[in-house]
Amino acid sequence: MTINKSSGGDFILVGFSDQPQLEKILFVLVLISYLLTLVGNTAIILVSCLDSALQTPMYYFLTNLSFVDICFSTSIVPQLLWNLHGPAKTITATGCAIQLYVSLALGSTECVLLAVMAFDRYAAVCRPLHYATVMHPRLCQSLAGVAWLSGVGNTLIQGTITLRLPRCGNHKIYHFICEVPAMIKLACVDIHANEVQLFMASLVLLLLPLTLILVSYGYIAQALMRLRSALTWGKALGTCGSHLIVVVLFYGTSTAVYIHPNSSYAQSQGKFITLLYTVVIPTLNPLIYTLRNKDVKGALKRLVRKDSSTGKKILSR
Repeated sequence: MTINKSSGGDFILVGFSDQPQLEKILFVLVLISYLLTLVGNTAIILVSCLDSALQTPMYYFLTNLSFVDICFSTSIVPQLLWNLHGPAKTITATGCAIQLYVSLALGSTECVLLAVMAFDRYAAVCRPLHYATVMHPRLCQSLAGVAWLSGVGNTLIQGTITLRLPRCGNHKIYHFICEVPAMIKLACVDIHANEVQLFMASLVLLLLPLTLILVSYGYIAQALMRLRSALTWGKALGTCGSHLIVVVLFYGTSTAVYIHPNSSYAQSQGKFITLLYTVVIPTLNPLIYTLRNKDVKGALKRLVRKDSSTGKKILSR
């Protein structure tokens, strides 16, 4: 399949253009996934805000996560759908820079936010009597703020350094998004220092939060082992299970791309791995949290009943 030449400073997103039949299948799958992402995450935000029973620290952070997922997908998927649908695979230099900054900021924010949610679960399981005191609203807002500021700080540093690299006319990105590991490969200078910088940033924003998550769940496991109650184990799994699944999915895919960007596996399967954490996981997050969470399912039912009863009252007038 021929790819349109870029005009001026536009970039060419090669993506899956070497597999035209796969592009058609991916277009349908990505479109469905994106619509489910918008509906599912918007539903969680609305339910968490409208149902008083869900106005707790856990759902405050979950609302932030859902908002991150909506924005993260929106920064990537529309351009991906456009490129999958037609022969034009270009993106403007400005559009590429915006996509790089926004997607990197939101991805970094999610890394820290998942660690914050793990701390919240630690407080709920290991300090249940002091939970309301520990996780007071001001602390929750501060922790969420730290997550967002970490994302913004990381993207301003990494994104700016990446975009300032000389490319000597190289505009063909062998990926479907403008992402740091793919962008630095366009440079016509020695990028070893940039790869080291990317590795160090990944250690801080991927492995450090992951370490905090593992420590939190280590303390949770210790607390549960001391209690040895089947009921307590059941409640803990209901409380922490959804978060653990999301952590495994998100960190398992993103670390493969950012920690070892030059590995043969990351280079050969990088596009498909990126597709998982940019398109699939934001779709799965609301399903994971609703299917495994009685509180959310109950709140959704109450909200539907409330809407139906309101509709009946209006019709009866």
